Amino acid sequence: MVVTRWWRGLQARREEAAVARRAIPDDLWKRTLVRYPFLLRRDPADGAELRRLTSLFLDRKEFTAAGGLRLTDAMVVAIAAQAVLPVLRLGLARYDGFVGIVVHPDQVNARRAVADEQGVVHEYDEALAGEAVDGGPVMLSWRDVRSAGRDGLAYNVVIHEFAHVLDFASGGLAWQAALHDEYERFRARVDACHDVDTTDADFDDVIDPYGAVAPQEFFAVASEAFFVCPQRLQAEHAALYPQLAAFYRQDPAAETPAPRRRG
Repeated sequence: MVVTRWWRGLQARREEAAVARRAIPDDLWKRTLVRYPFLLRRDPADGAELRRLTSLFLDRKEFTAAGGLRLTDAMVVAIAAQAVLPVLRLGLARYDGFVGIVVHPDQVNARRAVADEQGVVHEYDEALAGEAVDGGPVMLSWRDVRSAGRDGLAYNVVIHEFAHVLDFASGGLAWQAALHDEYERFRARVDACHDVDTTDADFDDVIDPYGAVAPQEFFAVASEAFFVCPQRLQAEHAALYPQLAAFYRQDPAAETPAPRRRG
């Protein structure tokens, strides 16, 4: 018991030093919340914890710019704050499996290869807004990070990729147990939409139709909607919302201010 208290005290002092070392100026934090309003929390204690975890994240992770991009304090704080939002109640230890974050100015073309049922390998290029590799770095397109939450859309590449990081840490349990039935229903709806000769643009849902590709992607895009457009997700997916709330231990539909209506 004495050793446990000593260890906790030591950890607390280390975290206090890290927060002081990577303190976020008040003006920068306020500008970040204005630019990404889904980060706001009704409870000041939650807001303070989000800011504290953002400083800890900045202290523990390594940011690297690629493709001629120049990283600024505003950029790394914006990424860090969105990254820690999903673990606000889960703790940063969920992200211990990686260190590096590579930020490109725009989407990156990646060469892919896939074998069909006959064993023939097909190669193609895929434009990536972000990518998370188990145990490896997280790649992000700054153009896509910057567009998060605009025009009332749930799109958020940071939350998407860090949902994958959480999925890696849980061994897939995030979606295998709780979200399987919801995924199957969603995939059926997307397939039905395509069957009547329509496109993804015609699919009216807060969750991006890309979620029908695989259960892991459904978990990631549903997580985007959960944090960026929680009230709409709750209204459109009444059975899915509480499952995500239980996993993340958050209720953003109640804990965040309702989006402002444009007059």
